[in-house]
Amino acid sequence: SKIEVRMNMSEQQITLHYVYDPLCGWCYGAAPLLEAAAGLPTLQIALHAGGLWLGSRRQPMGQALRDHVRPHDERIQALTGQLFGERYFNELLLSDGLLLDSEPPIRAILAVTELGGDGLSLLHRIQQSHYLDGQWVGDQAHLVRLAQEQGITPEAFALAFGQVDLAGHLAQSQGWLRRLGGQGFPTLGLMRGGSLIPLPASSFLGEPQAFASHLAALMAD
Repeated sequence: SKIEVRMNMSEQQITLHYVYDPLCGWCYGAAPLLEAAAGLPTLQIALHAGGLWLGSRRQPMGQALRDHVRPHDERIQALTGQLFGERYFNELLLSDGLLLDSEPPIRAILAVTELGGDGLSLLHRIQQSHYLDGQWVGDQAHLVRLAQEQGITPEAFALAFGQVDLAGHLAQSQGWLRRLGGQGFPTLGLMRGGSLIPLPASSFLGEPQAFASHLAALMAD
């Protein structure tokens, strides 16, 4: 019937827009919220990578970087329950010669999405690798292994990785950040029909079920 068709169309138009960076500690803190959202039937999730550590903003690993991020990360862990591993603090962040660089993980997420994989799942694996396991996600061989977990071949991944339109994607993400009135990462908003509803991620940190319930209520309105 016409009514059923209209309902199905409106269901398809409910999208959670997520402006993030894979190497943003607060986005790691928000990961359980996104996992809870991904469990809601009919909700699409659109990822918009923002590029926190790109170009001249890339940071060399070392004592100064660790001393800068540690108090922030400890606060995130206390607020959200998301764990930061010993290897992250005591090995990765002190690795001279390595860079904190958002480009390789962003390219990997866009490549896997392009190949029909699950970008959000890869984002969470990249966050775990970095913050929990203390692995350098600037290493393409590691990103290849994460893509292989989704059944994507190294050859297909390498090709898609190189062909990513990074500048175009970042420009679109900045557009979404402005539309959502966001100041940084994470910024979230629900697109329902033609209306965009900003979601205050910070008020749900550490409460993924409350976030999912809030989304479900907005979707049912």
